[in-house]
Amino acid sequence: MSATPATLPRWIDLGLLPVLNVVLALAAAGLLVWIIGQDPVAAVRLLLQGAFGDALAWSYTLYYTTNFLFTGLAVAVAFQAGHFNIGAEGQATLGGLGAGLALLGLDAWLPAPLLVPLAVAAGGLAGLAWAFIPAWLQAWRGSHIVITTIMFNFLASTLMVWLLVNVVAVPGGLAVESRPFAPHAVLPGAQALLAALGIEWPDTPLNLGFVLALLACVAVWVLLWHTRLGYALRCVGQSAEAARYAGMDPRRLTVVALCLSGGLAAMAGVNEIAGVHHKLLLDFVAGAGFTGIAVALMGRNHPLGIALAALLFGALAQGGSELVFEMPAFTRDMSVAVQGLVVLFCGALALMLRPLLARLWGVLGGGHG
Repeated sequence: MSATPATLPRWIDLGLLPVLNVVLALAAAGLLVWIIGQDPVAAVRLLLQGAFGDALAWSYTLYYTTNFLFTGLAVAVAFQAGHFNIGAEGQATLGGLGAGLALLGLDAWLPAPLLVPLAVAAGGLAGLAWAFIPAWLQAWRGSHIVITTIMFNFLASTLMVWLLVNVVAVPGGLAVESRPFAPHAVLPGAQALLAALGIEWPDTPLNLGFVLALLACVAVWVLLWHTRLGYALRCVGQSAEAARYAGMDPRRLTVVALCLSGGLAAMAGVNEIAGVHHKLLLDFVAGAGFTGIAVALMGRNHPLGIALAALLFGALAQGGSELVFEMPAFTRDMSVAVQGLVVLFCGALALMLRPLLARLWGVLGGGHG
């Protein structure tokens, strides 16, 4: 008889196993560094120092984490309802566009206490509306959500180019971007917020969006696990037929889940436009929508796991940049490869070590408690 238990404790399945997967990914990355003739230990030290070495490093790490939190939560909400939203990149683009147009149109008329919340709401509604169309096509026409959301990523990019070139471009300007927003028409930066509390902080892109991302984590947790709507979304994600038999409407819940997903993804665009760049420009999402897929998978589609995974990817983004700067032989492409290894071991190979851990747990007597 096998000593392997059918189940593992949650602290192993959701805690130890992801940590071991990250260790394996970093070990594979270390092997890559060694192959190119560099010191893996020095590379890891530089990466950690670049991500967590001081307030400046922490600030940039949390800035990247903010976008990954929003997009990871967006993917997770859709996934809990049984749908794979690949359109977070486009929804974030529309979120930034919605916020940017609101700021451009109203920054001369409204004070910051009214303007900034209005811009955040406009961005969220724009992302929600952009997700509504693929959601409706999935629910009422049977169009596959993966295909339609991928297509809408390209449509969002094309729409941004057209608007920036033909509608909001600065007359006579050479850059494909809008005019800057008024000084008060931005999300407050971390430096200003912490200065009000008497804390010195470096001037970095980190802003109020990070706090909004943490609040979004709590809101998603409450929604999915402590409300009737969240229960219904998870039910339809487990079995649409069983949910229909229980009196739920899978089509309506599909639209609700994907609209919520689009609204969350939009916040990454709002963070970039209203909190960092302070003007509309091209390619401001910079792949955060696609990284959010890996973040959600690694975080097991739970807000706590997503928060930890987003921090990891934020550290890899910031620490990788410092590593490229300090170790020229380690190119930016290799930095992306390290992130790919993390996705490989924590996504595609996430359960590779589980049988071994299960056997060890059984040998230790854990399976017979």
